[in-house]
Amino acid sequence: MTTHIFILEPYKGIATRHTCPACQRKRCFSRYIDTEKRISFPDHVGRCDHEQKCGYHFTPRNYFEEAPDTKQKLLEKSYSSILPKPSEIKTTPTSFIDEKIVKRSLKCYEMNKLYQFLTSQFRESSAMSLMKKYHVGSSKHGEGATVFWQIDHNNPVRTGKIMLYKLNTGKRVKEPHNHITWAHSLLHKPDFNLKQCFFGEHLLATDKIRPVALVESEKTALIASYYLPQYLWLASGGKNGCFYENSLSVLAGKSVVLFPDLGDTEYWRGKIGVMKSIGIDVQLFDYLEANAPPEERKEGYDIADYLLKIKPDEAILQAMIRKNPNLKLLMEELGLELVNA
Repeated sequence: MTTHIFILEPYKGIATRHTCPACQRKRCFSRYIDTEKRISFPDHVGRCDHEQKCGYHFTPRNYFEEAPDTKQKLLEKSYSSILPKPSEIKTTPTSFIDEKIVKRSLKCYEMNKLYQFLTSQFRESSAMSLMKKYHVGSSKHGEGATVFWQIDHNNPVRTGKIMLYKLNTGKRVKEPHNHITWAHSLLHKPDFNLKQCFFGEHLLATDKIRPVALVESEKTALIASYYLPQYLWLASGGKNGCFYENSLSVLAGKSVVLFPDLGDTEYWRGKIGVMKSIGIDVQLFDYLEANAPPEERKEGYDIADYLLKIKPDEAILQAMIRKNPNLKLLMEELGLELVNA
């Protein structure tokens, strides 16, 4: 009989069920635990109970593949009789999605609520250019939903995150639940081995000059790309996303600026050491964390929330600056100029 030392935490009340890092539903996420209590897995290592609508499952194997140093340390702590030696570890091949499926999604933008919101903020041609550049698609899974395809630096498609936005505000629909799911789950692919990459990572292959700016949200990467084109904007897909050596390796040798959401700055600061160790010239933009008022901090603002306040009409902008002087300081900090109408 095989004894498993890494298991999903048994149900012992609502305190043992957490918010899914993918779909953001509350009390539906089971984390993996070590029955020997020699390792505490990060909060995103676990499985979502919504297998059909979300399908998120990040196993200890996935974690150890992306954090081999942790595996080695465990071996040195007398797990050697249970865990395979590094030379015996077989890496499961990454699964991909047919690019034909991606191409079929690159249409019907007139129904895509995120695209409609972007056209209300920018010129229609600029919004369309962003959708095409980042290979953002439309989905029938939810009226007006958006697909953020994760295409790696070699161009294979890892998966697509499907999300629904409000037309008037551009905010995610969260009621009665977060409308987030995954393309590979909807395609019902058996034994799909998901290994996420940065949203926008495919752009690294052709853009080798501009410094990289890294944010959490895919929508933020699109918006910031419009306002601050001096950077190549990528998204991690969340607070925890892609901060592993295998995922970060595509940024080796590059200059990277981190733009975390409010409230996540210290967590991202803790990743700088790992990034520097693999040759990434990394800086942290913590201006927002240091200057944001409590209400914006509570809402978890990110840089896009501030950029969207900057309109082509200077009179409108000056009025907003009078209400919030930090907006002017932010523009000066970023070297940001008014965009043309």
